[in-house]
Amino acid sequence: MASSKRVDKFVAISRYIAKRIKKNYGRDSDLIYPPVDCSYFQPKQTNDGFYLMVSPLAPNKRVDLAVEAFNTIGLPLIVIGSGQEEKKLENMAGKNIKLMGWQSDEVVREHYVNCKALIFPGVEDFGIVPLEAQACGKPVIAFGEGGALETIIPLDKKTENSNEQLENATGLFFYEQTAESLANAVARFEDVQGQFNWQSIRRNAESFDRAIFKDRVKTYVEVEYRKFRHDLQNK
Repeated sequence: MASSKRVDKFVAISRYIAKRIKKNYGRDSDLIYPPVDCSYFQPKQTNDGFYLMVSPLAPNKRVDLAVEAFNTIGLPLIVIGSGQEEKKLENMAGKNIKLMGWQSDEVVREHYVNCKALIFPGVEDFGIVPLEAQACGKPVIAFGEGGALETIIPLDKKTENSNEQLENATGLFFYEQTAESLANAVARFEDVQGQFNWQSIRRNAESFDRAIFKDRVKTYVEVEYRKFRHDLQNK
């Protein structure tokens, strides 16, 4: 706590983290979102009918929740990632669920492009995976907490009957971190999936592109340095 007083500026990667900085250190922070590589992740308008999860197989990622939900609903789910829960999840998974283990960036990108939607049941400080999927034009079904609230434009009950808001929607949220709540969100997505616009989803990801991130960091550093020099000269 004492050392935080010597920090000139806090820069948070999300409003979720900015609140934590305020709570723990009593300091406000500026916001600069991390970037997604939109030149690497590109949409192709393909859909092989499977849902996708890309994540380390760790307890906090809640892959178990996705496996349990898809065991119940019986739809195809592919999980890419490795980690300490691999054996546990293999034992849990039904025949409709495929655990691929670690895969290269190229294979991950291929699965983003070909999936029906991304499943994101954990809580992240920011979470780059939902933006990678959106850069490929794919909607995201996510737990409504953490950084996901800042990177996904939700389709809720009010927007289902609003063409204007539907046009901008990039995913669905579920608000209880349970398999049942996730399964219900997937069932709802099955009903409305045709109303998502891949171009709008892509556009949302582009607002987090690397070029924008570089410009924001450059501008931020230049502005803050000028303030620092001005304050130094006027002491």
